[in-house]
Amino acid sequence: MRIMILAAMAAVMSTGAAWAADPVFGLWQTQASKGVYYHVEMKACGAKICGVFKQKFENGAKVDSDVVGKNAVFDMTPKGGGAYEGKAWKPSNGKTYNGSGTLKGNSLKIGGCVLGGLICSKQTWQRIN
Repeated sequence: MRIMILAAMAAVMSTGAAWAADPVFGLWQTQASKGVYYHVEMKACGAKICGVFKQKFENGAKVDSDVVGKNAVFDMTPKGGGAYEGKAWKPSNGKTYNGSGTLKGNSLKIGGCVLGGLICSKQTWQRIN
């Protein structure tokens, strides 16, 4: 019994190490829209990946926002080859999109649709660190 518990703990810890290495993790700047952009921290949230709003900017200046601390993306899972699937929330219209992401170098293309593809939105984010 003790060996099974130790084996289970080792498996959990090795999974955590794999998550720590996901290349999408880090701080990203969203694409500006009408002078507004955000910094989003991509990180592990349980077994999935989420992106949390860390700061809002208007015309290059930091501003307070009730969006800070909320998820920009959530329930993301890696699909291989820099591809991700999950959900994204757009604060400017309050809509949650079923979407995908594609990571290439220091760019992350995020896009998604609602209403069966009738309304879609996409952005390209740039890595800050």
